[in-house]
Amino acid sequence: MSVVRLLRTLRYLKPVQFYGRVLFRLSTPKVTQDRYLVRRKIYEPWVTSPAKRVSLLSRNSFSFLNQRHELKSSEDWNRKEWEKLWLYNLHYFDDLNSEKAETRRSWHFDLLERWVAENPVGHGNGWEPYPLSMRIVNWIKWALAGNQLPEGVLQSLAIQARYLRKRLEIHLLGNHLLANAKALIFAGSFFEGEEAEAWGQKGLKILSRELPEQILKDGGHFERSPMYHAIILEDMLDLLNISRAYGRTVPDNWIDITEKMLFWMHGLSQPDGDISFFNDAAFGIASRAVELSTYAARLNISVNRSLIPTTGLVQFKPSGYLRWATKDVVVIMDVAPIGPDYLPGHAHADTLSFELSLSGQRLFVNSGTSCYGVSKERLRQRSTQAHNTVEVDDENSSEVWGGFRVARRARPGNLDICRAGDETIVGCAHNGYCRLPGRVTHHRRWNCKMNEMILTDTLTGEFNQAKARMHFHPDVKVHKKEENHFIAALADGKIAEIFIFGADSSFLEESTWHPEFGLSISNKCLVSQFSSHEVVTKINW
Repeated sequence: MSVVRLLRTLRYLKPVQFYGRVLFRLSTPKVTQDRYLVRRKIYEPWVTSPAKRVSLLSRNSFSFLNQRHELKSSEDWNRKEWEKLWLYNLHYFDDLNSEKAETRRSWHFDLLERWVAENPVGHGNGWEPYPLSMRIVNWIKWALAGNQLPEGVLQSLAIQARYLRKRLEIHLLGNHLLANAKALIFAGSFFEGEEAEAWGQKGLKILSRELPEQILKDGGHFERSPMYHAIILEDMLDLLNISRAYGRTVPDNWIDITEKMLFWMHGLSQPDGDISFFNDAAFGIASRAVELSTYAARLNISVNRSLIPTTGLVQFKPSGYLRWATKDVVVIMDVAPIGPDYLPGHAHADTLSFELSLSGQRLFVNSGTSCYGVSKERLRQRSTQAHNTVEVDDENSSEVWGGFRVARRARPGNLDICRAGDETIVGCAHNGYCRLPGRVTHHRRWNCKMNEMILTDTLTGEFNQAKARMHFHPDVKVHKKEENHFIAALADGKIAEIFIFGADSSFLEESTWHPEFGLSISNKCLVSQFSSHEVVTKINW
């Protein structure tokens, strides 16, 4: 590990992240296990939330992240040979609230009691704050759906809430801390008494502090991941749901925040109804936009404001994304910072990238996310070359490293938007390559018209080589017609023609797209090698 790079990373952190990490490592919460809490009386029925994917395939067989394992012994809850994120999912208990969960009720009863028996307090993955938070919520949702938690499981649920209250992820902050707060509010609503009330109040206090910072004025979550945005949007809907079920007062700003988050989610979704792939993003983790809108409607939350105009430009200014659309085309442009300075863990080096859908089908896609951890593949998926933007001298625009680290990072600037008739021009630059010896600045201009988009990439400063990449969706059939002229055919036969100007060479290379964790699909990537300081890409449809 480079000490200089580490220092460049640490300089952005908040003080609480330093001392919080020390406390987290040196202290282990001690909680009482002898006092039993009773359930609070419910006032209104729990409104069904979106169903999760089925993950319990048999009594002891689980599938997460497109990987299947058998839970044969107590040691398997923490088996080191299995991926950490897979083990986290094992401890979430999402299957309790998945499709046709009632058909697996007997398996769920057995699994609940097995977890309690085989996961002693404070030991293993299941007692880490994030899976602990997810499990508390899932157990309570299952109970609110009409299932009876066994007494030993109820007692464990109270112990887990006590433990979480002393194990908040103040060293990570962001979406993790919101998940902690949600779980405390759920436990504080579900149980009666002074202790439970204190849990709920702690969760509310965290949200009152964090929501104004984490949810930007346009409704976007400040980590700029559409996937995590959708997760947190569902968290907000769940919090409104449980507050109403128990007759609790809903904070004044929760509904407004939720409606803005719905608007942002639809804006960053493609016409197929799924999220776009900026920063850490994949299908199958968060609920889809239509599911969340339907859930909001069941809670009597207005979704009219969440409808995105079908044509024209929508700017999500605080979060840094733009959406341009006609009846046939949707282009989503990234002119955003990679995320909050102190929390870039889910950031990719994707500044000035874009995605484009034509006739409701994805044409150009960023490469997605199939893994976490510290592997070479994780680093590649976070790299500039895995996104639809420009790479200079084989360097990333932001200095991503490790699994969730960023040292020096690209800063977008000089955003300019011009509308003239049916033409919209968006220009923006970033300084991510100014750290290189040639002090390079990348400026990109999107010139969007009814039947074409002209992409102009200009580099100022000195460099040895530069490449502009555009990744095709796997369903797109693309071939080179002649030098710097390519034909792309979508699944429905729609044709897009691509012309490259100013490139020394343009060619197709093999790549991969990662729409889900544990999934890699072959696709094609168009690479344009700069011959000078500017490359122009013209796309007709």
